[in-house]
Amino acid sequence: MQHTIPTGETGPCGEKMAEAVAACVHCGFCLPTCPTYQQLGEEMDSPRGRIFLMKEVLEGGLPVDAAAPYIDRCLGCLSCATACPSGVAYGELITSYRTRAENVRRRTFSQKLLRKLILKTLPYPGRFHLAATGGRLVRPIARLLPRQLATMLALIPGSFPRKEPLPECMPAKGKRRGRVALLAGCAQQVLAPQINVATLRVLAENGIEVVVPRDQGCCGALAAHTGAGKEARAAAKHNINVFPRDVDAIITNAAGCGSGLHEYPLWLAGEPEQEAAGHFAARTVDICQYLHDVGFRPPPPLTTPLPVAYHDACHLAHAQGVRSAPRALLESIGNVQLCELADAEICCGSAGSYSIEQPEIALQLGERKARAIIATGAQMVVTGNIGCLMQIESHLKRLSHPIPILHTIQLIDRAYRAEG
Repeated sequence: MQHTIPTGETGPCGEKMAEAVAACVHCGFCLPTCPTYQQLGEEMDSPRGRIFLMKEVLEGGLPVDAAAPYIDRCLGCLSCATACPSGVAYGELITSYRTRAENVRRRTFSQKLLRKLILKTLPYPGRFHLAATGGRLVRPIARLLPRQLATMLALIPGSFPRKEPLPECMPAKGKRRGRVALLAGCAQQVLAPQINVATLRVLAENGIEVVVPRDQGCCGALAAHTGAGKEARAAAKHNINVFPRDVDAIITNAAGCGSGLHEYPLWLAGEPEQEAAGHFAARTVDICQYLHDVGFRPPPPLTTPLPVAYHDACHLAHAQGVRSAPRALLESIGNVQLCELADAEICCGSAGSYSIEQPEIALQLGERKARAIIATGAQMVVTGNIGCLMQIESHLKRLSHPIPILHTIQLIDRAYRAEG
């Protein structure tokens, strides 16, 4: 797409945004894979429509606020990037654009309040647990609250699992084959702390020593993908400083977090830490990909056949290109029968804070994904992202089909411990 974007005036990511715009040829291959285009049928709610809008804003021909509703409805799932034959770096474009646009756009008081509430609670496990506990108390009057706050309250689970403190170092079982550091996550520590415990056990079972840095913080993805560039950069710099350098890899077990860590060089473009961010991102790898690459030791077979539906988390499949590794690990477990989903490339509607900020579209996408899972006849669902896990679990319950849903690593852990 031809453009006249003044790259020298659009910040350190100006060139990358311009390159992404220039690469788009308006072919339309992205349309069938875009969740919002599929749901709304509006060209401006498609990737190529949004690219045109961002181009117009960056050129100065369109006010930021005119494009904002369409840009805000983008989930950032990056299914368009997978489908694009021209290699448009849509993720780099929209993340950089949102950061730039946030500095000049106008928001209502309620939007600012909701945004602050999200950014000041979700990335902090202690605050999140406290806020969610308080939220449960006011849920009976949710109908009296603004729609988005009511939606937030509806997403709070009825109870939280017991807190699972993590050791600073988990030794390998038997001969040590590697040494890694684990990103523990934020909301995941509150909503499903057993995922991290399972991760440690499975890595140890495969001869991997795991370090869990005590001073680590939020990955910053929630901030970056909503345009809060200052907060995202601070998170990235902090983690780069506190994670050890004498490890083979930095392991993530949440697709959104892993994708965020890979974006550190983008967020810190033009900063003194840009080079360090590149080294950090290069060492970051999803737990399933790491196990697959290092040489996975298959667990014993399950005692009975188990049909399992595998859901591709968008920021694992599209953002990180991790598709075959989780399937290979699952298929190595005897009696696991993998069931593929129809329209697997379509997002479930979780997408960080999307289900709070765009509840109607998130609801439609969540139901669509749940119905696709039910159609497989699977008796269990596995996925690689806490947001997807919570979204799918909620919608399966809404459809009166509450089958178990686990993180991929949890099912592997159960197989090792003969709990299949």
